[in-house]
Amino acid sequence: MNLEFCSLSSGSSGNCYYVGNGFHGILIDAGISGTAIRKMLHKMGISIQSIMGVLVTHNHTDHVRGLYQLAMKNNLPVFTTPKIRKSLLTPDAKISSSSIHEIGLQQKFHIAGFDIEAFPVFHDAPETIGFHICAGDKKITIATDLGHICETAAPYIKAANLLVLESNYDEQMLVNGNYPPYLIARIQSDRGHLGNHQTAAFLADHITDSISHICLAHLSKNNNTPERALETLQQTFLDRGISLNRHQQISILNRNIPSDVIRLIG
Repeated sequence: MNLEFCSLSSGSSGNCYYVGNGFHGILIDAGISGTAIRKMLHKMGISIQSIMGVLVTHNHTDHVRGLYQLAMKNNLPVFTTPKIRKSLLTPDAKISSSSIHEIGLQQKFHIAGFDIEAFPVFHDAPETIGFHICAGDKKITIATDLGHICETAAPYIKAANLLVLESNYDEQMLVNGNYPPYLIARIQSDRGHLGNHQTAAFLADHITDSISHICLAHLSKNNNTPERALETLQQTFLDRGISLNRHQQISILNRNIPSDVIRLIG
């Protein structure tokens, strides 16, 4: 079975990712409007009726802004952990509690032909998770909004063929920018976000030939640029003497422009 991936939006203004197999698909987060998501999928030739559910990583607005409208209008089930489910069911939430299905951490579940595991990451939300999605022998790992890569998350990240990993901020831009000290401290903390050098160092330590695509995600609008994120990763690889093989690709996910569809052929 083939695996398809596309980023619809990635960044603090909104996050939404599509994973499909040519027949059915799922969405990871819905941080942009339901209307925008449907339009983007339509342009890709994907019907909203082929979407079997929405997986939610945490309750921050840039990950759930369009969730309630999208789920209720299209009768889409939502999947997340009990703690995140509780945080989503606020008194003003326009969604039925029966629409949000509970999943366990590091417990495999199945949707639309995918084997999926949620794993914990460290971020300043009631709970935040990443997802490891498998179809046959092809694997996608999506991990954004994490202040550091813990021992639990690392194996899922290292096992991916296609890896979506946060590279949120350039360290110099953050420190020399206009953010107040408390916000800089929050972003740099172990429950904040990954900086370019953190991400690059982890990848340099663990890159293998099994990783065919590295997608740097959730770049800050104010404290990063695609050029800086890519340059940091390439320079770190160069300093370590690491050369990618001709099949390995690095891409930067745009904040508001859908990426090309990446296909992993099984």
